[in-house]
Amino acid sequence: MEITLETVVFYFLAVFISVCSILTVTTRHMVRSATYLLFTLFGTAGIYFLLGYTFLGSVQIMVYAGGIVVLYVFSILLTSGEGDRTTKLKRSKLLAGLGATVSGAIIVVFITLKHKFLVTTDLVPLEINIKTIGHSMLSSDKFGYLLPFEAVSILLLACIVGGLVIARKR
Repeated sequence: MEITLETVVFYFLAVFISVCSILTVTTRHMVRSATYLLFTLFGTAGIYFLLGYTFLGSVQIMVYAGGIVVLYVFSILLTSGEGDRTTKLKRSKLLAGLGATVSGAIIVVFITLKHKFLVTTDLVPLEINIKTIGHSMLSSDKFGYLLPFEAVSILLLACIVGGLVIARKR
């Protein structure tokens, strides 16, 4: 197997995403956790760019890394005091989480090994223009995404209002 620059970059991004994901859920400082989440989302955008999905990588950076992480940071800063840390997990909860993680990994490995993958010979990339993407995202027909976008925007608005209400009680 020949090692190319794409392979090296892919493995680097995979290790980077894995390490930042683990640090996201294990750190006790909330703002650091949000920062590690931001790095994880940037690494995911790097994978999209490596695969040639420039639009999806740009959306990943703008929407998730830009908007969602900023929302998390504002929520954390509005609802917690300076230097707040998460409480330490009890041993039983830690073992339950570890058991769920291991059993989930076993299920994924089992399904992956049992699945018969088809070999694809026609690997010509399909480039779709922005007009087609915009029409399918903002249309309300059967395959449109207008309703999910509106539902997510209402959910994010409710989170912002909830964060303000919680912060106001202090």
